[in-house]
Amino acid sequence: MATEEKTENAPATEESGAEKTTVSSEDELVELEEKRGIINEDAEKHRKLRDELNNQTKEWKAKRDALNGQVRELVDEAGKCREERDSLNQKVKETKELRDEWNQKVTALKEQLAPFRNTEKNDEKNEVPVKQLKKQLQDLEYTQQTKALGKDKENEIIKQISVLAKEIADREKSYEQNDEVKALVGQLREAKAQAEGFHRQVSEYAEQAQAAHDKMIGFYEQADKLRKEADSAQAKFVECKQAADEEHKKHIEQIKSVHQMDRDASEYKGKKNGGARGGKKRTESDNKKEAKEIFERFKAGDKLSTEDLMALQKSGYL
Repeated sequence: MATEEKTENAPATEESGAEKTTVSSEDELVELEEKRGIINEDAEKHRKLRDELNNQTKEWKAKRDALNGQVRELVDEAGKCREERDSLNQKVKETKELRDEWNQKVTALKEQLAPFRNTEKNDEKNEVPVKQLKKQLQDLEYTQQTKALGKDKENEIIKQISVLAKEIADREKSYEQNDEVKALVGQLREAKAQAEGFHRQVSEYAEQAQAAHDKMIGFYEQADKLRKEADSAQAKFVECKQAADEEHKKHIEQIKSVHQMDRDASEYKGKKNGGARGGKKRTESDNKKEAKEIFERFKAGDKLSTEDLMALQKSGYL
């Protein structure tokens, strides 16, 4: 059965590894910002593809889990059928034993009745045993059915058959009037009925067991088919997850590069602005220092040039 895996992409929190770019001019800044736009657009493409792949991953996971759920249900049903089959097979075994016991009783009773049926005769009447009479009857029937006979001969055989059949029936009826024989015959009929009843049960249980077995096999075959589909869904799940992880990795790498470029640009702009402010401060300081020196010379009586006067005026000394 296909296994379950996490689908989330782990967020990258560190931005180390992005290449630092030293910007030393406006042209390089413009080039950096253009490159930043391209990389940021590429990062967005990786993000969108990652999200699409993550959605596909969730869909394959849902399909895999649904299929695995169906497999479990089918396997459970197959298990119930197996239990039913085994229970019925046990009944077949037990019922066969009962049937065989009654068949043994039938055989034993027949053996007890055999002397009465086959050899009993009235010595005073010098009667032929019933077993021998039945053999004569079989021979006559065979002759009638297999040989071409004249009409008179056939009528004679038919008459003999009728006489023998009546004598056999009378002799058997007569011997059944014997109390011992009557009891044995009753027991024999009961034993045969019991044996036949258990034999019918054996057949019924065997058919039911076979039906349960066939259902079990059907459930297992369905489960195997769905298990293969679940395995395919699992393979797709893994494939999409790996692809999504790769896109996530590329997205993070691009975002790191964008952030590094932002820092590089910010660093250049900070230096530029700081340098401009620093240059202005140094010029004013120099002007004031120069004006102070000129003013001191003026107080000392030195002659000042036009430039000196303008410097004093700009500095507020005049």
